[in-house]
Amino acid sequence: MTIRFGLLAFPGVQQLDLTAPYEIFASMEDAEVHLVWKDKGPIISATKLVLQATTAFAECPQLDVVCVPGGSGVNALLEDEVVLSFVRAQAAGARFVTSVCTGALVLGAAGLLEGKRATTHWNARDFLADFGAIATPGRVVRDGNLFTAGGVTAGIDFGLTIVAALRDQRQAEEIQLSLEYAPEPPFHSGTPDEASAEVLAATRQRLSGSRRAREAIMARLLAVNRRAG
Repeated sequence: MTIRFGLLAFPGVQQLDLTAPYEIFASMEDAEVHLVWKDKGPIISATKLVLQATTAFAECPQLDVVCVPGGSGVNALLEDEVVLSFVRAQAAGARFVTSVCTGALVLGAAGLLEGKRATTHWNARDFLADFGAIATPGRVVRDGNLFTAGGVTAGIDFGLTIVAALRDQRQAEEIQLSLEYAPEPPFHSGTPDEASAEVLAATRQRLSGSRRAREAIMARLLAVNRRAG
């Protein structure tokens, strides 16, 4: 049976958030993978790599797996009702609702994280509680049909986890071997706990612009929710 995957492809997406799970999904037997956006056409990623949306919202079939990647472009999506409505509608009929990195914040803004265990990039995990989620560290966190992955490279672990859940571990391992996914990083600074104080401080500074913008958006969203309540 064909499994339909849909990854949200939006301006400012972190390309590895999208392309890492895409590579794994597309390697699965009987997979149909869509890059979905409001309309078809080129998408410029956060690092200026040009991607191509293949399926417009209006023509997108019901997806078995809906995946929202992260990136600096996530900020705009948090207040984009067209995007949030699309994600809600697809999530209602999807087998798995998923995210990579800060894509979890879009699921939160769509109201899909309430009472759920979820993770995201370490520099954004504290925002999850604002959406009623239970912030949970981990490369991949599952709560029922909700799968969320940590930052960027966690999308590889996530993709393999999804294949194992949809098919079986054997097929996931075959894909892992075919991609020679056997990470041996040259440095041990991939998490705040491992990184030196100097590296952590510099990285927080590097990410501070996007975070400040996100904090302002979250303040607006919380104010709206308080008025609505």
